[in-house]
Amino acid sequence: MTREQYKSATGIFSTQLAVGSFIIGTLLLIIHLIHPTGELFAAGFFYLASATIINLIVLLKLWFLYFTQKNHREYYTIKILILLSNIPIVFVYLKIVGETWK
Repeated sequence: MTREQYKSATGIFSTQLAVGSFIIGTLLLIIHLIHPTGELFAAGFFYLASATIINLIVLLKLWFLYFTQKNHREYYTIKILILLSNIPIVFVYLKIVGETWK
């Protein structure tokens, strides 16, 4: 597999997914802090569940590539860490929402 092929296999998409998930989650948090409603609360948890499933699927694909593409393990390690970096952010956001929910 060439360098360009393994970069496009999942690596680029996984970074875009991680950044996109972070941006959408942050926007939902900001909107919740400005105007908390039950509908937004429900939408936020629906988004959290959907994003978790999608991120897990991509994470499994990255792990598969990590184990099958032994020459590119460092690259996939970085992509896995980028994807996993959203987990602590989710817990902080959930704590903020829990403290501000009326």
